[in-house]
Amino acid sequence: MNKTSKVLALKYRPQSFDDLIGQDIVSETIKNSIKSDRVPNAYLFTGIRGVGKTTIARILAKSLNCMNGLENLCKDELCDNCEAITNSNHIDVLEMDAASKTGVDDVRDLIEFSRYGPTSSKYKIFIIDEVHMLSKQAFNALLKTLEEPPQYLKFIFATTELKKIPVTVVSRCQRFDLSRIRSSELLNFLKSIIKKENRRITDDALRLIVKISEGSVRDALSLLDRGLLTLDSSKELDLDTAQKVFGYFDKSQLIETFKLILKGDEKKVIDKYRQIYNQGIEPKVFINDFLELVYYFKNIQSLTLESTNFSLNDEEFSTIKELSNNIDSKTLILFWQFTIKTIEELDIVSNQNLSIEMFLMRLIHLNSFKPQNDIFEDKTQIEKNDTSIKKREEKSIESNFKIETINQIKNISQEKKLKPEIQKETKVQGKISINSFNELIEICSEKKEIKLKYELEKNVNLVSFEKHIIEISFNDNLDKNFVKDLSLKLFEWTGQRWIISFSKMKGQISIKEKEKNQKDQIFKEVENSELYKRVLDKFSDVNLIDVTSKKLKD
Repeated sequence: MNKTSKVLALKYRPQSFDDLIGQDIVSETIKNSIKSDRVPNAYLFTGIRGVGKTTIARILAKSLNCMNGLENLCKDELCDNCEAITNSNHIDVLEMDAASKTGVDDVRDLIEFSRYGPTSSKYKIFIIDEVHMLSKQAFNALLKTLEEPPQYLKFIFATTELKKIPVTVVSRCQRFDLSRIRSSELLNFLKSIIKKENRRITDDALRLIVKISEGSVRDALSLLDRGLLTLDSSKELDLDTAQKVFGYFDKSQLIETFKLILKGDEKKVIDKYRQIYNQGIEPKVFINDFLELVYYFKNIQSLTLESTNFSLNDEEFSTIKELSNNIDSKTLILFWQFTIKTIEELDIVSNQNLSIEMFLMRLIHLNSFKPQNDIFEDKTQIEKNDTSIKKREEKSIESNFKIETINQIKNISQEKKLKPEIQKETKVQGKISINSFNELIEICSEKKEIKLKYELEKNVNLVSFEKHIIEISFNDNLDKNFVKDLSLKLFEWTGQRWIISFSKMKGQISIKEKEKNQKDQIFKEVENSELYKRVLDKFSDVNLIDVTSKKLKD
């Protein structure tokens, strides 16, 4: 143990298999292989950062070369081999970083060096970290030596990117997949470090560190180091201070924002978000935490406090569990879909803060089918509201079935003739029912919404049109306020909230493009006609300007 190091991640780096946490199966397998003298030619350790790949590689090297043997592996008083390996200066244990030595020449030097036996230990060992960084030629040069190395030579590889290593190399190694460290194990480990360091930190602050580290011991120790350095040794690190240091905010603020969204209080929702934003929270951190909260609301009944990875404290867990009983699952699923789409939008929008505010407002409108006055009213009132909503929907469906279906594909001029008929048929209980994309354009024209009509015809590619759901793709010329303007107008005309979503699919070509293609086709037909050819023979400089269809009387 490197007692002189001031960095916790190095100071408390495991020096034996007994010191490792979270990798019991890997440790046991390696020890059994050494005891039974069935040591493979090459080991391959893979996993996320900070779970012990390089650490296990060094412990393995010490286990193979310790003068006292595996059963009496050095812990405090190190033998010459163990001390040299710990300090990375053992002549027979070469540790190489593949990120800086990627070429085939480096591997050839390695192979050349492997021809000579060990000088002071049983095995000559090559530890290659981040082995996936080697070039294809370097891997090919290793293959033969990996498959049939000298008895005294062992390879130990470590990588975070297993898929980048050729299958031919992986198949020649004994592979170990190191798992993330469980939250409870990591929490207990950090508590033991705090005790050894004689410092004070609250359990809530430690849980926050465990959550941020995502199962990585090195990340957890680095965060702990950073948190302790912000305070004097006599002071205690609490949750509020830790949140400020690590750029995280109190989940109770997010839960309060969620409640305000469900109640439909737009002003308070925006004010609450701006308070969170002013604390220095990045929009991407906020949206990811919001997504996590939606998951907890949906699945809280099947979760335990520990299974939330200490993302919530006892009070927050209880609050979510209580509120989730009165929230419709369909609402939460829609919230999840909208949040995922907003994460994609953040990479496009330059001002991410404004995008989050618009996202929160969309969620409020999306939740409009719920009673906005009190989302947490008693179950009897909810059932009454559900019954009345169902009746209104049934009446709307019955009236929609009365509308005559027009199966013909009509061009723009024909649809204009149907305008009075559509206007008459689409009125349902004082509101307009819009059943197709073409009807939407007709109604925009009727309502003198010329800008919306232009955007729909020119810059929008329809992907799908269903009841109250429109999925589109668009070109670069689409107005930035298009979705907001169209949503407001659709609500005004139909009395219903509409979902307008962007799709990665290309969709149908725009109506203006269709008209242009039709016109080009007519021009081609006319230019290939006998009449036009006869005219061209008489007048060589003639140009076709326009084509008008005209019915001739008998």
